Amino acid sequence: MAYTFGSLVFTPVIKALQERYGSRRQYAKREASGFSQDGIGSAETQFLAECDSFYMASVGATGWPYVQHRGGPKGFLKVIDDHTIAFADFPGNKQFVSAGNLMTDDRVALILVDYPRQARLKILGHVKILEGAEAKEWVVKLRDKEYEAGAERVFVIHVEAFDWNCQQYITPRFTEEQIRNALAPVEKRMQALEQENEELHRSAPGK
Repeated sequence: MAYTFGSLVFTPVIKALQERYGSRRQYAKREASGFSQDGIGSAETQFLAECDSFYMASVGATGWPYVQHRGGPKGFLKVIDDHTIAFADFPGNKQFVSAGNLMTDDRVALILVDYPRQARLKILGHVKILEGAEAKEWVVKLRDKEYEAGAERVFVIHVEAFDWNCQQYITPRFTEEQIRNALAPVEKRMQALEQENEELHRSAPGK
């Protein structure tokens, strides 16, 4: 990967703030080490495979940033290769703010959060939006057979850099599926105890 995350986001003003508040040394040390991800690895691939939503930021021609939530079936943001991720764009409210912004400035920032494990991944990249015949092959590649919504277009993101963020202040939250899976052994045990109690009741003297 050609860039480190810091080389793209740490402007002189940001570095000055880091210096003022005592964090510049640790970031400068990391930059001096030459640390750079070679590409999307197994940890990032597994993380994306478990995510069913993310937040996407773009900037419009007016200069205003815009953040949008994107959701879909688990793993709908797919790793294509070690420098490319992509997702199918499902029908929404038809404002097309993100799509329009990215047609004038293709830079995008994503943040993905795993609330139960208190982990988050930030991704910077350039987007190519494919529609119509150009998107057909990609739609097949990205389609989830169990998800009924049809794709209108495809967002292909060339990843320039990514960074794992700290866990601080991420409140653990759980989906209905995660709670149901966690409670399944308890419910199974409760059913067994109820059945056992019923059998003991039937076999008790005088019954």
